[in-house]
Amino acid sequence: MRTHAQAVVIGGGVIGCSILYHLTKLGWTDVVLLERDELTSGSTWHAAANIHGLHDSTNISRIQHYTMGLYKELEQETGQGCGVFQPGSLYLAQTEARDHQLRLQAAKAKLYGMNFHEVSRDEAERLHPLVNFDGVRCIMWEPDGGNVDPSGVTNAYATGARQNGAEIIRFCPVTGTEQQADGTWIVRTEQGDIATPWVVNAAGLWGREVAALAGVDLPLQPTEHQYFVTDTIAEVAAMDRRLPSVADRDGEYYLRQEGQGLLVGAYEKDVRFWAEDGTPQGFGHELFADDLERIEDNMMRAIERVPVMGTAGIKRVINGPMIWSPDSNVLFGPVPELTGYFCCNGIIPGFSQSGGMGLLAAEWIVEGETKYDMFAWDMARFGQWAGKAFTKARVGDQYAHRFKIHFPGEEREAGRPVRTRPVYEMQRDMKAKMGLNYGWEHPLYFGDVEDTAGFTRQPWWDVVGAEARMLRDRAGIIDISNFAKYVCNGPDAEDRLNAVFANRMPKAVGRSCLTPLIGKRGGIAGDFTVTRLAEEEFWIIGSGMAERYHQRFFKEIPLPLGTTFESCTDAMCGFNVAGPDSRALLQCLTNTSLGTDAFPFMRSQWIEVAGVKTLALRVSFTGDLGWELHCRAEDQIRLYTALIDAGADMGVGPVGSRALTSLRIEKGYGSWGREYSPEYWPQEVGLDSLVKMDKDFLNKAAVEKTIAEPSRESLVLLHLDEANVRASGADATGGEPIFRDGVGIGRVTSGAYGYSVGMSLALGFVSGAKPGDLVDVMVLGRSHRAKILEKPPFDPDGTRLRS
Repeated sequence: MRTHAQAVVIGGGVIGCSILYHLTKLGWTDVVLLERDELTSGSTWHAAANIHGLHDSTNISRIQHYTMGLYKELEQETGQGCGVFQPGSLYLAQTEARDHQLRLQAAKAKLYGMNFHEVSRDEAERLHPLVNFDGVRCIMWEPDGGNVDPSGVTNAYATGARQNGAEIIRFCPVTGTEQQADGTWIVRTEQGDIATPWVVNAAGLWGREVAALAGVDLPLQPTEHQYFVTDTIAEVAAMDRRLPSVADRDGEYYLRQEGQGLLVGAYEKDVRFWAEDGTPQGFGHELFADDLERIEDNMMRAIERVPVMGTAGIKRVINGPMIWSPDSNVLFGPVPELTGYFCCNGIIPGFSQSGGMGLLAAEWIVEGETKYDMFAWDMARFGQWAGKAFTKARVGDQYAHRFKIHFPGEEREAGRPVRTRPVYEMQRDMKAKMGLNYGWEHPLYFGDVEDTAGFTRQPWWDVVGAEARMLRDRAGIIDISNFAKYVCNGPDAEDRLNAVFANRMPKAVGRSCLTPLIGKRGGIAGDFTVTRLAEEEFWIIGSGMAERYHQRFFKEIPLPLGTTFESCTDAMCGFNVAGPDSRALLQCLTNTSLGTDAFPFMRSQWIEVAGVKTLALRVSFTGDLGWELHCRAEDQIRLYTALIDAGADMGVGPVGSRALTSLRIEKGYGSWGREYSPEYWPQEVGLDSLVKMDKDFLNKAAVEKTIAEPSRESLVLLHLDEANVRASGADATGGEPIFRDGVGIGRVTSGAYGYSVGMSLALGFVSGAKPGDLVDVMVLGRSHRAKILEKPPFDPDGTRLRS
C-alpha cells in the first residue's frame, strides 16, 4: 500500500469509484481508494439503478446527461460491462402542475440540445402497449432513459481508475483521519497510514462516521426503501424489445422492465428511519425484512396504470437502506472550516448522477472550482443549525414527498423553526408567513392568506402586491436580518480586504462601496457592500445563504497579525426602511439629520433611532430612497416596535421578501445565486467597472483572462407581454428558456410581477440580442412574447435613490 498519495478516496461504492476514475482522467494518477469491505457494499449493490436526464435544475440536468452518455464510453474504454439498457422513459402528467413541470423541462431540453419531447397517446401506446394512459394529460419521451447494472458500473469505474494508475484497497477500513500542522492529512488504517493533501469522504451509509473522524457533523439520516420484481409476465416475455420505463410521479412510484417481469419501487408516506445513532460497522450486503403493506397504495396505483401486473406474482423484494440529506441533494464540496477535506455524501439518484458528480468533484479538487455553479449541492448550504432533529424531520418529509413537485419559492414546514430572531413571535402576531433562509425564519409577506406554491400566480399574489405598492407610494419596513454581516478590525484591515475583494476599499470613514468577490475561474463568487466605519474598522454585508460558502474564499487570504475578521450575523439584526416617505418616518425617530446634504447616498453613520444605537447605511435593495438599520439582536424588538408604531400613522407597515424580489427586479438589480454566480463573468453582469485591475486581489489572474474576453452573453431585463401573462396566469420565476425565432438564446434567472410599474418582468441572460428585440420566454413551457428593455422601468436614472 502506498504511503503517500495526491488524494485518498474513502468508500468503494459507485460515487467513490467515479471520483477516483475522474481524478485520474484529470491527470492525478497517484490516488488511492480505501473500501472497508467489497466494492459496492452499502447502498450501491441493491440500487434500482435507473438513469434519467431531466431535472428541475438545469445544471443537474447537464451532469445527468453527461452521466447517461458516459456509461457506454466507459464500457469501450475499460472492457467492463455496465449493463446499460436504454429503451427510453415515458413521463406522465396527471395534474395541471405536472403538465407545467414537464413542458418547462421539454423547453429546457430544446434549449440545451437534450432529447426530451412530447409524444401523442398513440405513439406512447406503441412505445409501451401495456400502459393504460387514461387520465394522462401530457406524455413526454426521453429516448435515452433506462437503467444500468450497479456492480457493472462500479467495477467499470474501478477498472478505468486502475488502468490509469490508481490503487484500490478492499477490506481496509479507515480508523482515523488526522490533519497535520501544514494542512495535509494522515489517513490511518490497520494496513498502514497514507499521507495526503486531500481526503475524499464518499463513504455512503458510513458518511457520518467517517466525517466524525475529522470532527465534522454531516446532516444525514438513512431510511429503508423498498422495491419489488415480479415473476415473468407473459405479455412482457412476448415483446421483441425491451419496454421503456414509466415515470408516473403523480402516482408516486417508478416502474421499469427487469428480466421478463417488472420492477416497481415506491416512496411511501409511512417512512421508516434506520440507524439514527450511527450505521453499524458490520453492515454490508444485508437487507431488511419485506414490508410490502407499507407501499400497498403505491402498488395499487401502479397496477391501475399497468394492469397486467395485477395478476403477476412477486419474485423478490428488496428493502435496503438509503442515506439522505435534509433536501435530498448530495452534500458536496470541501468542508469550509477545514483544508483538503472533500465530502460527497447523501446521494439518492446515484446512477443518474455518478459520472457528473465524479467529474465535478475531480474538477473542484484538481482545478479549484467546478465548471458549473453547483450551490444546490454545496454542503455549505447547511450549517451547524441543521442538527439531528431538523435533519430527521426534513428527511422524513423528503422521502414521503419524493415525487412531489418542488415549486418555485416553495416553503416546507418540516423541522421548523430552527433559528429565530427576537422579533419572530411579534412578526407571527402580525400574520407574517415565514420562509427559511440558511436556517433563519424570515417574513415572506404579512396577511391572512395562507402560503401556497405553484407555477401560476397564487392567492397571496395580491397581498404581496399591496406591500410593494405601499413601499413605492409611501414606505415599507423590511427585515434584512438574514443578510450575512462581518466586521474587519485592525491596522491592516484595509489591506486585507483589498487583497480579498476586486474593488478598492473606501478611503474615507462613512463611505461604502460595492464589490465583487472573484472565483477560481474568473466568475462572480459573491457581491458585497463594504463600509468604512473607522480608520481601522470595516463593515461587510453579503448573501446570508452563502455565508459558509464564502468562508472558503475569506480564509485563502491570511489575516495579518493584529487584524480580525468576524461574522456578526447572529449578533446583529437589521431592517431596511425604504420608499419616498422613509426619510420622514425615520426623521421623527432620530435627531440625526437625514437630508441628502448631511447623509448622502452610499454613506453610513452610527445614529440613535428611537434610543437604539444603530448603524445606518443609506442603501436599499429596493432601488428606492432608503436606509439599512443594523442593531444588536437584543435591541431588535425595541427598534422594530418603534418603526412599526411610527409607520402606522403614515400608512406604512412591514414588507416581506417576496415584495422585495418584485421591487429589486423592477430596478434590474441582480441577486447572488441567481444573476451573480461563479459561472458568470463580471462584464456579463455589469460588474466589470468594480473590478480594479491596478491592484492585487484574490483570483486576479483568473479574472484577468475572463475580463479580457468578449461577453458570451449579457444580463438583460425583459418585459413579458401582458396578454400572454393574463392568459397563463403566470409570471417567469427563473429557469425558463428564452428563444428568438425558434432558436435558444438564453434563460431567465429571476422573474416577478412589477406591481408598481404594471409589468411582468424577468432578468435573464441572452446572447446575440439587444434592447428592443422581441423574444419568447417559455413560461410554463409555453411561449410568452417579451421585449428586452433598455432601462429598468422603475426610476431608470436613479433619482429617487439619491434624492
